[in-house]
Amino acid sequence: MTETPHTQPMPPEPSGHLEPPGTPFEPYKPRSPEARAAADALRGLRQDLFHDAFAYRPLPRASGDGPLARRLGRMREYATWAPHALIAAAGLFAMLIASNSSVVGAAANLFLGLLALAPVLLTMVRPVGAFWLSMIATPVAAAVGGDWSSPWPWLPGSFACHLLVLTIVAVRTRPRTAAWMWVLTGVYGAGAELLPGRYSHYSPYGSDTMQLLFVSALCLLAVSLRHIRREARQEVTAQQTVTAHERSRRTLLEERTTIARELHDVVAHHMSVVAIQAEAAPYRVENPPPELEKAFATIRENAVAALTELRRVLGVVRAEDYEAPDAPQPTLADLDALLANVRETTGLSVDKTQTGAVRELPQGVELSAYRIVQEALSNTLRHAPGATAKVEVSYVLGGLGLRIVNGPPPEPSLVKPSPGAGHGITGMRERVTMLNGEMTAARTDEGGYEVTVFLPVAHASEGEA
Repeated sequence: MTETPHTQPMPPEPSGHLEPPGTPFEPYKPRSPEARAAADALRGLRQDLFHDAFAYRPLPRASGDGPLARRLGRMREYATWAPHALIAAAGLFAMLIASNSSVVGAAANLFLGLLALAPVLLTMVRPVGAFWLSMIATPVAAAVGGDWSSPWPWLPGSFACHLLVLTIVAVRTRPRTAAWMWVLTGVYGAGAELLPGRYSHYSPYGSDTMQLLFVSALCLLAVSLRHIRREARQEVTAQQTVTAHERSRRTLLEERTTIARELHDVVAHHMSVVAIQAEAAPYRVENPPPELEKAFATIRENAVAALTELRRVLGVVRAEDYEAPDAPQPTLADLDALLANVRETTGLSVDKTQTGAVRELPQGVELSAYRIVQEALSNTLRHAPGATAKVEVSYVLGGLGLRIVNGPPPEPSLVKPSPGAGHGITGMRERVTMLNGEMTAARTDEGGYEVTVFLPVAHASEGEA
């Protein structure tokens, strides 16, 4: 048997015509920059003058803090309507010109005046629609009040009306919209000159389109400069605000850095000395008792822990974007260790009483309760050395109750009280206020001091509601 050789199918010869658009064989032909510019221009024209042309955009009232409002005093409320009154006066001026520019009759003059007034008033609520209304009113006014001696294609009233409409709409919109309106005005004027009409070739005044385009271009240029100046002022104001904010942040950061440096130089130095002396003290005594070694070891551990906590706090103060290490924060479960440490280190006689069913509380409540007890015991050591203390922790239905009370210092006492700056009580109140709690701190009848705190905790059902 003979095998026929495998042959590749020949590609079809070109048929001489292009594939229809949308076929997979059509090569991609990018548009030229001119075509893209024309498409963008047409898209802008449609968006500015055709899309929602008669949308309701009321003219806002003026600010009551302007120079005119400040001069009026008690009549400041009426000064906020100044833009509306100015537009209404401009409309009446255009109406006066239109009603006195024709001799066809009183009714026709009134109609021409209303045709000039309506577009100007409409700029207060529908600015783009007012432009189209002015364009429509122009040939209607020419048909009603025009004759062989009238200017073409803009009668005096239409001239004033359209000029005012272009200026007001340019103030209320962006410069691109004003440019499109100016271009369409020129297109209409050129078309009116080319089309055969009764008065286009016989008017002794000739065409007034160029005059309108020239005067309106000056007005639109002035409005555009006003827009540019206002935007520049806003940008400068925003930049000044940002600069002032950055300057205040930098000043605050410098102050915080100075405070952190002073705290580190003073407190950290002394705590480091305490830790070193506590570590070296047992070696200076021959055969020290175990209790003494344990006491110095506890002192060193407390000094090192205080240094670690101080460095963490100083890191937060020194830099705003400082990220604190993910160290476990103390809770009420660590309260027994705190009290044992206080007993061993300072010899303070402190008892703890706990009531209620122990349950897990929010982390902020646990930490604040721990810090409040810690600060209250520190105040006892500072202001009543040698006194006894008692800590009561109450788990109640609506939250957590704390009561730290100490007795009067013994007399005579070998250790003198050290007056503080009062920041301990202030710090405790700030913690309680942050959690919407209640706190009282006052002296007892026995001569001691009592701190009572209640920290509310929402019930589980309340949190789910």
